[in-house]
Amino acid sequence: MSAPDEARATVGGSAASGAAEPRAGVPDAIAPKPFPRRFHQASWDEPVIFELSTPGARGVLLPPLEPAIRAAVGDPAAALPAGVGRARPPQLPELAQLHVLRHYDRLSQENLGVDLDIDVGQGTCTMKYSPKVNEGLVRSHKLAELHPLQDPSTVQGILELMWRLERFLAEISGMDRVTLQPAAGSQAIWTNVAMIRAYHAARGEAATRDEVVTTIFSHPSNAAAAKVAGYRVITLYPDPETGHPSLDALRAAVSERTAALLVTNPEDTGIFNPDIDAFVRLVHEAGGLAAYDQANANGILGITRARDAGFDLCHFNLHKTFSTPHGSGGPAAGACGVTADLGPFLPAPTIERVADGTFTLDHDRPQSVGKMRPWYGVAPNLVRAYAWIRSLGPDGLRAVAETAVLNNNYLLAKVLEIEGASAPYAVGKRRIEQVRYSWQALAEATDVHSEELGVRMADFGTHYWTSHHPFVVPEPMTLEPTESYSKADLDEYAAMLREVAREARETPETVHSAPHASTIHQIDPSWFDDPERWAVTWRAYLRKHGGRGAAETGRAAPGVSASHAADA
Repeated sequence: MSAPDEARATVGGSAASGAAEPRAGVPDAIAPKPFPRRFHQASWDEPVIFELSTPGARGVLLPPLEPAIRAAVGDPAAALPAGVGRARPPQLPELAQLHVLRHYDRLSQENLGVDLDIDVGQGTCTMKYSPKVNEGLVRSHKLAELHPLQDPSTVQGILELMWRLERFLAEISGMDRVTLQPAAGSQAIWTNVAMIRAYHAARGEAATRDEVVTTIFSHPSNAAAAKVAGYRVITLYPDPETGHPSLDALRAAVSERTAALLVTNPEDTGIFNPDIDAFVRLVHEAGGLAAYDQANANGILGITRARDAGFDLCHFNLHKTFSTPHGSGGPAAGACGVTADLGPFLPAPTIERVADGTFTLDHDRPQSVGKMRPWYGVAPNLVRAYAWIRSLGPDGLRAVAETAVLNNNYLLAKVLEIEGASAPYAVGKRRIEQVRYSWQALAEATDVHSEELGVRMADFGTHYWTSHHPFVVPEPMTLEPTESYSKADLDEYAAMLREVAREARETPETVHSAPHASTIHQIDPSWFDDPERWAVTWRAYLRKHGGRGAAETGRAAPGVSASHAADA
């Protein structure tokens, strides 16, 4: 039997567990299950929805408006400038309702996620279980039918909820004011950088304070946002013994040119810098500001606060720490907190409670950095975050952090038992809510690399993440268990890692040729940096990869109407 065939027959650990099967390759559905469990991903080889389109098919037929209603409503498009309107309506896919349902159900079955598997492998992203009761709240018509252009007097409920959420986050961080406007964590970092720049500009120091200090294991968005804003970025590297940069390294980096320190703590290694308050003091002594990236706050809730260490600004990722869904990268939600001195620079509008106890949006903020996004935050995710905080209370939030730290250090001990795995920096010390591991020893012994191990983990119904690029930790693997997982979950995940590492040593081709039980083949990344091969629309795909030239893109692929192909 070839390595791939053997892998298909034993995927999920049945070979290692010694579990007997009644027929070759056919597991007994009611027999005791191997550990870790067998797995095979549903695979539908589903076409894209344009290929499923049938001209004239309809999911729902709406009756025409009564003439009187049509006359009262008028034609909204008539008010648009002539050059804005389309020559004809967009040619969207045309499918019956049943076919739409089948399409998206099939795609969902080809997916992995926290509702399906032990999803500890998305390190630094805090993939946790989101209570389903909160989904009922955001699907209520009371929220779903709101419109962001309504007069504030008609949306007092959601404004009050957002205002109270801001106060919760201010208490959790120790800050004086919070904005919920940023769309996600990276935009929240950008918001902080914008406020830092505005603060120095108001003091007449924008031209001279042109440097930002960060660390190599802080989230890369810190350096990226500072660079986009025009700052020179100084990056500090950790001391191998402590796992974080030294005070002497920071002292050498700060000067009269320092605008700010942007730092994640704990960093993406899971290591907390106990000297963080001294770091902030050094930056303040140089005249700079300090911004706390709290995307990794899941292990410090109720234990330490940004303001307690002297920070001027901070941000949270509500779609991480506060259990609103990631939704495959969106809709996310960010929140920035600032001290009173930075309050005037917050994005406009801000939510204010006026004298009569009602709430309004304040646009009259002359020092504001302006809007960060349309409207004001991602309302459904803000409701989810508010409900999560209210359901837990202060003691519950601290219990979240303590459980996350316990889970992480338990998994750390289990992973370090696996031959070939290590946790560089601060060797032998505990971590906070995640760990950046290294498979360097295994790779050197087997020529099986971390990315391949991650692909093979998909054959067990789960995955893991390597790390941000560039790989400072060689052959990295970043795991973050959060508070959502049981001891049994962590034991099974560690068993999957142990089995894949064993395969790397004993049958490396099994790992090299993975995945064997997933929905897709191996991905060729060689064209990722070639814009000539990118296709972000169906029409571009047909032109670049469907064998059609520019003059032929009006001809559809099989099952696609010509008008769809032309307008997709």
